[in-house]
Formats: sequence, C-alpha cells, structure tokens
Amino acid sequence: MAMTVFTHPGRHRVAVLARAVLLPIELGIVHQLFGQARQGASADGEPLYEVATCSPAPGDVTTDGDFTVAVAHGPEALAEADTVIVLSSYEDYVQETPALPAPLAEALALVRPGVRVASICTGAFVLASAGLLDGHTATTHWRYTELFARLFPRVGLDPDVLYTDGGSVLTSAGCAAGIDLCLHMIRCDHGTAVANDVARRTVVPPHREGGQVQYIRRPVPGRSAPGTSAAREWALRRLQDPITLRQLAARESMSVRHFTRRFREESGLTPMAWLTRQRIELARELLEESDTPVEQVAARTGLGTAANLRRHFHEALGVSPSAYRTTFRGPAPRA
Repeated sequence: MAMTVFTHPGRHRVAVLARAVLLPIELGIVHQLFGQARQGASADGEPLYEVATCSPAPGDVTTDGDFTVAVAHGPEALAEADTVIVLSSYEDYVQETPALPAPLAEALALVRPGVRVASICTGAFVLASAGLLDGHTATTHWRYTELFARLFPRVGLDPDVLYTDGGSVLTSAGCAAGIDLCLHMIRCDHGTAVANDVARRTVVPPHREGGQVQYIRRPVPGRSAPGTSAAREWALRRLQDPITLRQLAARESMSVRHFTRRFREESGLTPMAWLTRQRIELARELLEESDTPVEQVAARTGLGTAANLRRHFHEALGVSPSAYRTTFRGPAPRA
C-alpha cells in the first residue's frame, strides 16, 4: 500500500510543486503563510493547512542560489492535494514552445478534477502549457507577458494585475505578489480575521486587491517629495464618515490634481477607488465577526445604505453581504 504524503486528516492539503532552478523565496512564502493559519485566528488554534513540497521526481532540486532544496515527495502528493501551487523556475524565462516536459505533464495529470490550482510568477507558464488556463484570465511577471501572450493565445492575459482568481484556477505576478495570492486564498477559505492574523504574524500588508497594478514606475517618492500616507491614515480612522477628495488632498496640503496624481503613483489606484476598497474590507470583517445588521454595517463603513453596500459588495466579491456572512457564520437562527 502506498504511503500517504499528508498525515493530518481534516486539514486542507496544499501541495507545492517545485522544479529545477526554483526561487527559494516562493517556496518559503507558501509554507510560511499557510503554515501560520490557525483556527480562530489564535496562536493556540489548530493549524488549518498541511503543506507538502513535491517535485516530478523526489531528490535535490536546484535553486537560483548556491544551494539545493531536498524534496522528499514526488508527484504522488499532487494526487492527494486540495490545493496545488506551482512555483516559478528560471527555465520558464527561456521557454520557446508551449509543450510541457513529459515528467511534468505526467505529474500534473495526477491532480484530481475540481482541485484548486494556483501559480506564482512564471508558474503560470506551466498551467497554461497544461491547458488549465484556456478560456481564463491569467497574469504572470510583467517582464514575461509578451512571451506568455505569444505562446498561449487562448489565455486572456491581464499583464497589469497582482493576481487573478478564476475560482478553481488562480495566478499571480512576481514572487511578492505570491504573498497577496496566498493571503487571498486563506481569506477565501477562512475569512478576513484568519488572513489578517497570518499577515500580522508574518509582518506583511494584510490585503492588496488583485486588480492593483503589479508594476508602478515611481513606487517610492523622492526624499523631499511629499507622499499621501498621512491622508490614508486619516481616512482609515473615519471610514464611517463622508470623505471627499478635497478633504484628502487638504490633509497633505496639495491641490486635488496633484494629490490624485501622487496617490495613484504610490498605490496604483485613484483615491476614491482606494477608499471604497477599504470600506468593503471593513464590511467583510464586520460581516464575518459580528451579527451587526446589514443596515448598520453600511452605516459603520461609510457606504450609507444597505442597497449601496449590496451594490459595492457584489461588484467587488460577486455575492451579497448576507450570503457572504452565511459562508463564515452559518445561516441566521430562525426567530
């Protein structure tokens, strides 16, 4: 009888597929983030995931550094996984055909139908080569989007975003965007509180929207150039209040035009789009963690009315606030 790779029944099983010339930081990201997720967003809670690293053949896997990674598991881990995450490889950067090497194709064939499959950075090349991205929107590192588009015309490439979520198939841009993607999956599985707890304990931003641009040409203002962080901090403390663009600009003593341009350079979003996203994030937390009526959630997040909350919530997440709450808190008790 074959040995089981995953040994903790009840935990969500994550298989990380590593290939030759991998980037170790990506492997660390997956293990660190999923490994930190705990029941009840508590350090004393039970782990919610079990993570196993595998490769098409077990053994030492080369990296882009001066060391190797000893991978104990072969492709059998893919057959047991609930989520499969494909890391990038420097070999992706010189790919000239859409065909997969036979061992890699045979390994991916073990993934069960319906299993969630995700990629970090140029791992998207593997998913596309396997046909898993046909008809989906996907992204990859901005430096390799032209090559990707040429090799995989059946994939709807979005070269600008941090990550994409097609339900059963997800992709991310560069390795840092892999952090955002992993937190997004944890948030989808277990809610904002757990994802935020993981982010706090690993000291990373708790949430960057997938649609945020992955490459901003001027991400850091010059030493003498004013930024917009004070305005953002001011807004986050009063999301329940009406906030105008003019008020935000005044916090930084800038004209509206200058502030808007600087804000977009720093965040990749317009000020009001950013503000709406922060309000949606606060609404998610309230819906997950409390029984506050939807009308009060709308008021406390600055979205005004229940109808306005429902509209923004559906645009951002594709579900109603009530359906979202049910996902994390169960159906409301009958009167």
